[in-house]
Order: sequence, then C-alpha cells, then structure tokens
Amino acid sequence: MKLTRCTLAVALACAAHTQTHAQSPAQTQAGQDDKLPAITVTGDKPVPQRSGADSALLPAAEPGYATAAAGGVSALPVLNGFAADRIKVRLDGMEVTAACGNQMNSPMSYMPPSQVGTVRVIAGITPVSAGGDSIAGSIDLNSPAPQYADGPGWSLVKGGFSASARSVNAEVFASVNATVASDTLSVAYTASRTRAESYVNGNGDKVLGSQFESNNHALTLAARGSGQQLVLKVGQQYIPFQGFPNQYMDMTGNRATFANLGYDRRFDWGKLYAKLYWQHTEHEMGFFTAERPGTMPMDTRGRDMGYTVRADIDLGQDGGSTLRLGNELHSFRLNDYWPAVPGSMMMGPNTYVNINDGTRDRFALFAEWEHKLDARWSTLVGVRDELVKTDAGNVQAYGAGMMNAADAAAASAFNARGHGKTDNNIDLTALARFEQDAGKSFEFGYARKTRSPNLYERYTWGRGTMAMTMTNWFGDGNGYVGNIDLKPEVANTLSATADWHSEDSEGNERRWFFKATPYFSYVQNYIDADVTGSFNPYGIAGASGNLLQFANHDARLYGINLSWKLPLANSATLGSLAFTGKASLTRGSRVGGGNLYRMMPLNLLAALEQRSGPWSNRAELNYVARKTLVDAQRLEPVTASYTLVNLKSTLQATRTISVWAGVSNLFNRNYADALGGVYLSGLANAKSGSLQALPGYGRSLDVGVNVSF
Repeated sequence: MKLTRCTLAVALACAAHTQTHAQSPAQTQAGQDDKLPAITVTGDKPVPQRSGADSALLPAAEPGYATAAAGGVSALPVLNGFAADRIKVRLDGMEVTAACGNQMNSPMSYMPPSQVGTVRVIAGITPVSAGGDSIAGSIDLNSPAPQYADGPGWSLVKGGFSASARSVNAEVFASVNATVASDTLSVAYTASRTRAESYVNGNGDKVLGSQFESNNHALTLAARGSGQQLVLKVGQQYIPFQGFPNQYMDMTGNRATFANLGYDRRFDWGKLYAKLYWQHTEHEMGFFTAERPGTMPMDTRGRDMGYTVRADIDLGQDGGSTLRLGNELHSFRLNDYWPAVPGSMMMGPNTYVNINDGTRDRFALFAEWEHKLDARWSTLVGVRDELVKTDAGNVQAYGAGMMNAADAAAASAFNARGHGKTDNNIDLTALARFEQDAGKSFEFGYARKTRSPNLYERYTWGRGTMAMTMTNWFGDGNGYVGNIDLKPEVANTLSATADWHSEDSEGNERRWFFKATPYFSYVQNYIDADVTGSFNPYGIAGASGNLLQFANHDARLYGINLSWKLPLANSATLGSLAFTGKASLTRGSRVGGGNLYRMMPLNLLAALEQRSGPWSNRAELNYVARKTLVDAQRLEPVTASYTLVNLKSTLQATRTISVWAGVSNLFNRNYADALGGVYLSGLANAKSGSLQALPGYGRSLDVGVNVSF
C-alpha cells in the first residue's frame, strides 16, 4: 500500500519549482541593493531547481548555512551556529514574526519557493542598512522583479506551471504563474499547493506526524514611470495541517494575509526607497492525526506592520562614495490563549491566557557610508540606533485547583509586577575590502549587533510541566518559561574572507574560485537557559526532560567556512566538468562552561557537475561528522556521522520546457539529523523507551517538469 501511494504520487507529477533568474541592477526592487557587500556568503543569487516546498532549504549550498528540522515547510535557518530569531529574515523587505511559542510559522515559511526569485544571505558582518534586531546575519527572499512590455498596450502575456513529486513522503507540489503587462503597468499572479504524507527513514519506518499541506496565493501590481516604480504585493497563505515530530503539538491551522507596498525613485542626488507592509496571522495548534492523537486547542493571533524609508546619496560624481540614511519601524502584536477543554480537570474551566496583548515595537535610525578609497581599497562603516519596547497584560491559568496550583501561583506572581521593558540598542559595522589584483581579494571587518528578547522569551510565565513544554522552538523535548528581566544579546564579531578566483567567468559565475572565511563572535548576555527541574515526557519512566528558564549567559562562537569550484574538463565529448563544494566547522560554548545547543558538527558538501548541451548533471556527497559536543542542560542527543549521496539530472528539452529527475539518499542510509532535535511523536506512540534523535529522510525519487509560455 505504501509503495502504491508513493508510485502514484510520482506518476501524478513530474516536476520542479519554477526556475528563476538573477535580477540585473536595473530590475532590483525597492529596498534591495546589489552593492551591499556580503562578507561571508553571497549577493543576490537565482533560486535553484529543487524538490520540496520549504524556502528555508533554498540557501542550502551556502557556506555556514544549515537548517534545524521542524515541519515540512517550516525548517528554521541556522547561520554560523545562530538560529531562528538571531537571523534577520525579510520577505520582499517585509519583516514577519513567528506568532507561535514553537515558531511553527517561522518567517521563511510564508514565502514558498515558487514565489522566490532571488536569495541573499549575509553572515556575520552585516551592514546596518540590511536590518537590526539580529546578531547572526540576514536572509532576504525576494520575488522576481516586475516585467513590462517593450511597447505600449498590453502586449506582454506570459505564464507557466510547474509540478513536482517525491516518493519518500508521497509529496505532490504544483504551482502556476501568469503575467500581463504594458510598458508601464504589470499584473502578476502566482499560486501553489503542496501536500505530503509522513516521510520514511532509511529503515523504511514512517516518521510519525510529519505530514503537511500548504496553499499560497500572491498578486503583484506594479507601475513604473520615469526613474520610479511602485509595487504592491498582496497574498494569503493557508496551512490546514502540518505535523511536527520533534514537538509536543502539531499545527492544525495557519492563515495569514499580507499587503506589501514598495516605492523607489532615482534623483540626481541618488535613490529613494520606501516600504510599507502589514500581515495578520491566525494560528492554531492541537492534534489532527491518528499518528499522534490528543485534545488541546491552542490559538494565537499575531499582527506585523511597519515601514522602511532609505535614501542612498551619491557623494561623488564617479559613484565611488555613497551615504545611506534610513528610518524603520516594526510593530508586532500578539495574543496567545488556550481554550478550555470541556470535561478536563487539568485544562479548564478557564481559558489559559499565555500572552495577553503582547506588544513589541522597534524604531530605528541608521547611517552607513560606503567609500572606494582607490582602485583596490573600499570600505563600509555604519551605525544603527534601535529603540525596542515590549509589554504584555495580565494572565490567568486554567484554574485554581490542585492540578493547576503551580500555574495559578505563577500567574499571581506575574500579574503582581510590571511587564514593560525598553531597550536602546546600538549596532556598529566596519569592514574593508582589498582587491590585490583581478584574481585575489580580501575582506575583513568587525560588527557589534544586538537583539532584544522576543515576547515568548520575556513573557511566558507558566510553571506547570505541561505549560512549560508548550514553549519550545528548539525541538529538544524540554520545557521553558520566560524571564521578564532578560537583557538584549550583544554580539561582537570579527570575520575575514580570502577569495582566490579566476579573472574570467562563465555566465554569472567565476570559472574557478576558492574562498575561506574564519569568524569569531563573543556574545554578551546570550539568551540561553538554566535548569529549574526535570520531568518524564508523556509520563514514561525511561524518558528524561528538563524544565528550563531563559537566562543570560556570555558565550563564544567561532568557526570557518570554505567554498570552492574547480574546473576539471571542457571538451566537445564531455562538455564542462567541475568539482564544487563547501565545508563548515562551528563551535559554540558558554563562557562559564558547557556547549551551546544545536551547533552543527563538521560537514562537507562536495559535488561533480557536468553540463553538455541541454543536459546538466550533478552527483553530490554530503558528509556530517559525529556530533559529540552537545548541550547537557538540554539533554541534547549525540548523533552518529553519516554520508549521503544524491544524484540529479536536468534536461532543457526546449526553450520553454525543462524536466528533471533525481535520487536523494541514494543508498538509503538510516541516520539521525544532527540538528533535528528529538523524536517526540515516536515516543508518544511507543509509550515506552527513551527519547531518541529525530530520524532523517530515507531514499527518495524526485522528479519534475517546468513549462513556461
């Protein structure tokens, strides 16, 4: 039956996500700037073809980047050991906050790969104009630039569709897009839908509670005139269900509606960018599948809105000096409450109010100067001042009975004190670039970056075991409680990049290169956790979990990222053959002793790429070393080393049709994801044993087609 279902899925769709192309500077949308340097990773890059529906996987080839397992469309990004809120994520310049104590609706999950045109990843030394309230770096997902007709009238009409399937979880994905435009107006629409069953591991066992469905729609209206453009994007996402095997709960509904208005204009003195955005999210958690039954409704309502205004002022006639001045506002509102369960002695008779009228407002001013000193030296310096104000109202427990005594006492203590906090955060960036010659360049810099606690870190208050386990975006099986007195994290980062490369290029890529980036971050008041107690998950004696409170501790993170491309052959028979890859090593520890959570062990992604005529072929090897430097406070599991082999071939059959097929985990290796957390849904089903690391994906046949017209 399982084989039949997977085979049917493959037969129904042969496909890939829409292949998009890099934007030229003239096409860049408001708020994007190709000139901003990225000291460790890339500038804007076109989105590669891939299977799956999670945009967090799109930058997978970038050095230092990884993902922490979550739901099928909601993996959390990890950059140089920093995860989740520590990374600034912007969607077409819009900032979105996870409105969930488990971050099931993480920012990147709101923009499916079919809507993404380019991805920009900046790690470590992040320009202040690229965003604040983060200490790791920035990830920008941007839609394709609006397209216009060459002449008057609605003479541009184009569109396309794509579809894909994976056998490992019977996933079927489909998307459509259409554009109608004149020389001054453009209207574009995209829609996508994906649905998958629970995936299987290398032993052929189902990983329970990992199925999902996601539906997305977006409409873009654009108008341009002399040196200016106005772009309005509106859309909606609806996820009726998404399983999270490393969480105690699943997503039983997520509906988000957004509007994003951007304007840019060129003047004699430079450029002006403006952005105004809004998003409303309705999020529900509970249980939806017989693979993990239960009854416990949890509702969250979130609202993001904000604006950005930035002026890029040319200080020299040759364009070698630019001053950027900007102002940003981001406002987030959150209500998190858990309706009573009729007949339950523990979950009633009242509604549990987790966060009541939570507010988090950020107001920022920044100035940044980019200057070319001479033919070889260029510099960038910037300062950003950000005021962050948070607050929340009074709360209540389910009841005052014996089963809720700990939460009732905690609610009284929380309500008896003030909740408002104000942080004034200063960010600094200074970097220099030296181009020794056409084949060698070096970058080095320093950044002071600051992040204030999120609302869950500050204002979750429940002390009962069940309440504490409902706050956990770490997937570690433990429980957490907030701390109103948390201080902002301040990361002082040093980083350098040495880049040796060819003087010529093939298309948009260097013919060969080797890049090395060491980095070191000292984080004052890193938001970690202290153990306050212990418990047995699901009441199983052999399983252990800890109860923790968020707390500030100084920490160190350091490592090195490598990436390369080496041409091996170029002939009429073989076409072009190249050896490409990346390798990363990250270490993180508390200053007082102990390893930080979810530090990626040594990992290597190496590939042979061959291109000949309409064919592109790739064979890759992904090695992850044994993970032994684990966080003892969070009872993080040790994971064994593993090596995966993946194959993929793409045929550009015609100018408008491309098809591809590939095999992931060719040898069906059974392994545990090094950043996967623990397998809670498996423990709940077994009702015995101990917590184990989350299993990874088994062998999968992935196929696809992309058609444009």
